Amino acid sequence: MKTPTISTLIFFLFVVFSCSWAASVDVQDAFFQCLSREFGNDTSISSLVYTPNNSSYSSILQFSIRNPRFISHSTPKPLVIITPDHESQIPPIIHCAKENGMQVRTRSGGHDYEGLSYASKVPFLILDLINLSEVTVDVEQKTAWVEAGATLGTLYYRIAEKSPILGFPAGECPTVGIGGYIGGGGYGVMLRKYGLAADNVLDARIVDVNGRILNRESMGEDLFWAIRGGGGASFGVILAWKIRLVDVPEKVTVFTIDRTLEQNATQLVHRWQYIAHKLDPNLFIRVRITRQNSSQDGRKMTIRASFLSLFLGRVDKLLPLMQESFPELGLVREDCKEIRWIQSVLYFADYPLESPEILLNRTQPNLRYFKGKSDYVQKPIPQRGFKGMWRRLYKPEAKETEIFFSPYGGRMAEISESAVPFPHRAGNLYKILYMAYWKEEDVQNSDRIIRWVRRLYRYMAPYVSKFPREAYVNYRDLDVGVNNNEEEISYEQASIWGRKYFKNNFDRLVQVKTMVDPNNFFKNEQSIPPLRQ
Repeated sequence: MKTPTISTLIFFLFVVFSCSWAASVDVQDAFFQCLSREFGNDTSISSLVYTPNNSSYSSILQFSIRNPRFISHSTPKPLVIITPDHESQIPPIIHCAKENGMQVRTRSGGHDYEGLSYASKVPFLILDLINLSEVTVDVEQKTAWVEAGATLGTLYYRIAEKSPILGFPAGECPTVGIGGYIGGGGYGVMLRKYGLAADNVLDARIVDVNGRILNRESMGEDLFWAIRGGGGASFGVILAWKIRLVDVPEKVTVFTIDRTLEQNATQLVHRWQYIAHKLDPNLFIRVRITRQNSSQDGRKMTIRASFLSLFLGRVDKLLPLMQESFPELGLVREDCKEIRWIQSVLYFADYPLESPEILLNRTQPNLRYFKGKSDYVQKPIPQRGFKGMWRRLYKPEAKETEIFFSPYGGRMAEISESAVPFPHRAGNLYKILYMAYWKEEDVQNSDRIIRWVRRLYRYMAPYVSKFPREAYVNYRDLDVGVNNNEEEISYEQASIWGRKYFKNNFDRLVQVKTMVDPNNFFKNEQSIPPLRQ
């Protein structure tokens, strides 16, 4: 057999690319013809459709990409981006995508850690819900309707506009989209008092695979259960959530205390494990691990543990609680700030405390490339385990790394594992998030940095949950397993990652998927599969 020449290979690749490109153009043309039929004389949709031929295509695509890893030339791009401004426009889009074999990737905020809301290896369109971002707050009923394209920052701002003593238990990053966030459960600094965001959902609106717009009553309790933590994108297009607002005091207290290894950081983190989940449910103390140059010697590297806290009360009540439960930390009044709840949102986002309007800004400052992974800890890690972690943080690849330990207990220990698909409840002391970052000038080292965080993850295996080794679906990690997205997805293959995210709830999610989307139209590399018919 002859070895093909370079010119032959180039010709072959040109033919393959040309055929693939031509096929994509044919799909795109057929999709537009379908849209034209569906919308008839209504031309309003035309200004909301973007193809690679549009001058705005790239800016629309990149605006909500929160991980620059997925802006590269090699990242697959959508044939079409559509930004509907009314929910009634979505069913025809779903119909035409089905008719022409195009996948739909729904994007509400763009924070998917692996870019699954805006990238696919098969022909796809992005349904970008950025224009569906209305928030309607009912102070008297203590509820709000939040459209899926609204951000957490917008939600917090609109609540605070109406009441200084209402809040919502969700995350710290203001630019996260509410649609996908609640679909994965929704973890935040008030979870020890009020549970997850998904635990506080009263109703929802969703477009199903048949183009029907359903609410809780019409979708039924099984589907309503599944979308609150099981990943809404597996079941349809989430349009809006009706949420229960929670009571917050007029003043809350925050503090941040930094300790280095020279200041007994290892001993403090080790002690924190034993008490953080047992504290008053109003008190949340997270630990952030970073490395820094030693203050004693600017050239020597050390590890810093930052203890960041929100207390739903005033400092006079916090101080005796800390003195009784965690005196080793040495908290004093001067470490604390008494502020309004909306200011605590700004505090954890590292925004100026007197500028709440910044929460309305969808632009995320200081975007960094990253790879994230997660773990759950059920038994305290010995000091030698932490010391091994610190040694790995001294590696050159770890210079931009952050590791977060977030405590459980309180309300999280009281809610059943099966109440919603998110199963990580009682029995967990805390959750770990590993975030390996790099800057644009270090892109050439990105593979080394990703390999480093994977090695750290392997090192941690003896100290974290087992059988399965649990993970949090909102910290998407394709390392834990993927579907074959280009062929029929098997239950066996999906269960590899599915049980890590959902434990025993995975089987019920599969049953719901089989009932509402038996042909698996809504799918991605980590979507719930239907059972084979």
